[in-house]
Amino acid sequence: MKRYELRDWQWQRLVPLLPPERPHTGRPNHCHRTILNGILWILRTGAPWRDLPERYGVVGTVSSRFYRWRKAGVWQRVLETLPRPMRRACSTGTCTLWTPASFAPISTPPVPAGPALSGGEALGRSRGGFSTKIHVRAEGHGKPVTFHLTGGERHDSVALPALLDAGAVRRKRGRPRLRPRRVAGGKAFADRPSRQHLRARRIRAVIPTKRYQPRTHSFDRAAYRARNRVERLFNRLKQFRRIATRYEKRAANDLAMLHLGAILIWLSLFADTP
Repeated sequence: MKRYELRDWQWQRLVPLLPPERPHTGRPNHCHRTILNGILWILRTGAPWRDLPERYGVVGTVSSRFYRWRKAGVWQRVLETLPRPMRRACSTGTCTLWTPASFAPISTPPVPAGPALSGGEALGRSRGGFSTKIHVRAEGHGKPVTFHLTGGERHDSVALPALLDAGAVRRKRGRPRLRPRRVAGGKAFADRPSRQHLRARRIRAVIPTKRYQPRTHSFDRAAYRARNRVERLFNRLKQFRRIATRYEKRAANDLAMLHLGAILIWLSLFADTP
């Protein structure tokens, strides 16, 4: 077993969620496990595709599988299907990733903004240069549920509606629940539109007020302490070097790398199960 590769118990959990390796018609695919281990090696190391070790196969085969499954929505579907039933409380957080300056001149037109993207390729200028913001919604235990990308200069609160409109929580019985009981967020979400958005959905806001704001809202300090799980989540995501620094020019590909990192975090929950 090489470093960065899937363990047997991880593969057993993941293989039912992937497309069939030998379809009924057409040419059989290369070994899913070998190809996926190659993609995970890129995710962990942050190396260019051309530096992929030969044991994972041809570089074009591995990279095309990643892009093809991204277009088909495989990574997002696996992330939505894999998690166990989760707590109905959630937290939101934002992390800024620096982007190489060479990403600025993109010759092709930007992709249309989708449910998990904002502003085309989610590139923006901030004080440190070109950067991308990762907005995440985590369930009560600090596991990732859904992501949203914006430019580095965008305010954190603009991603709140997109985070709440995606990432339904599975339950033991009944349909998946999209609306949590309460949302814990930082002071960036203390503005009136964010609070009104939560109030309209009957979601309890666990958000501290800023210094210049009157304290007219109740604040649950005990529930707010759990928000540090989001910061710890970002620390775990940054262990994947392809996520810690954005090397993908296309926001859709960068989002797919985030989905892969989140899938590995969820797979770690099954370490003690047979």
